[in-house]
Amino acid sequence: MSLLVDDKTHQDPQAQIGGDHRIPDQSRAARTRSFDVDAFGVPTGREEEWRFTPVDRLAGLFSDTATDDRAGDAAAEFAVRASEEVSVATLAPGQAPRGTVLVPEDRGAAVASANTPEALHLAIAADAELAQPVRVDVAGRGAGRRSNAHVVLEAGAHSKALVILDHTGAADHTGNLEVLVGDGADVTVVSLQRWDDEALHLAQHEALVGRDAKYKHIAVSIGGGIVRMNSNVRYAGPGGDATLLGVYFADAGQHLEHRSFVDHNAPRCTSLVTYKGALQGDTARTVWVGDVLIRAEAEGIDTYELNRNLVLTDGARADSVPNLEIETGDIAGAGHASSTGRFDDEQLFYLMSRGITEDEARRLVVRGFFADIVAKIGVPEVVETLMTAIEEELSLTMGRTPAA
Repeated sequence: MSLLVDDKTHQDPQAQIGGDHRIPDQSRAARTRSFDVDAFGVPTGREEEWRFTPVDRLAGLFSDTATDDRAGDAAAEFAVRASEEVSVATLAPGQAPRGTVLVPEDRGAAVASANTPEALHLAIAADAELAQPVRVDVAGRGAGRRSNAHVVLEAGAHSKALVILDHTGAADHTGNLEVLVGDGADVTVVSLQRWDDEALHLAQHEALVGRDAKYKHIAVSIGGGIVRMNSNVRYAGPGGDATLLGVYFADAGQHLEHRSFVDHNAPRCTSLVTYKGALQGDTARTVWVGDVLIRAEAEGIDTYELNRNLVLTDGARADSVPNLEIETGDIAGAGHASSTGRFDDEQLFYLMSRGITEDEARRLVVRGFFADIVAKIGVPEVVETLMTAIEEELSLTMGRTPAA
């Protein structure tokens, strides 16, 4: 839990190093938000919000650059698959509802917003229950080519929908997702990061959850050289429920970073944040930073955030930072937990003592590690994709199973 201290006389000596280094904001809610790219300096890595990120590899994504379009061949191809119940259109900057929920909170998101002249707008009518998922496929067409995107998802009151964003191929991609969940609606958003190893991806996903509405955000990151995703939620009225789930598996040379911010700004709302990841290979790196703010007016809320990391080989590193700010004592519950560890030798011994080979025992431990969060995902096609990807990752260090 973070403690807020109001001491305007204290000067941190470290704040004088490097010129653009500044003291971290006292509250997560105080972070700068702006559509103006120039409101954000180019990160140096000394800033609190960038201290874990290899910013030296992201210079191209921080430049205020339009999408790379060479002779009509865009850096990324976007394909939308949706039923007739979904209106598919575009929104210019300043054209509502674009910009009513998502205001960029870092330079990458500001670049994506400023350089997307036509945001994709997906509107689901009130009371509609979609039988099939809405799919947005983003296919990168080459490493080093710049791609910007902004997607606005608007779910009408009491609607129910599943929306899947699937990222493949390679590109230098900055992408925003803006979600408006109407009163009483039930919306699940899945973002799959299945990029090639050369891809770079910065993202801000922002949701406003209506009165008595349900919102589930699922982030699955198994590809890309660097993936850094901010998944944020706030509430438009009491009774809202938000679930943020994340699964990631990092190999040698990969940096997978997930940050979440749940802003409890309305009474009697709930949130559950659960992220799990595995790492293998030298220089494999994962970062999870979870922020929850319970404002004074958010009475009777219930929140919990959890992060677990399983390190499979030497040379891999996981950072896990949960933060909880509480401004009222009238809450139903609030807590957080995180852990990072290696294989449990007792589990391996138990399995091997029953005739299971060491490699297969390790596979069973990893599958068991992910089992509970996979069950929470509850989307069969996503679960199948995820489990196949986990098996592929394990084959890199343990070899393929005889059946494969």
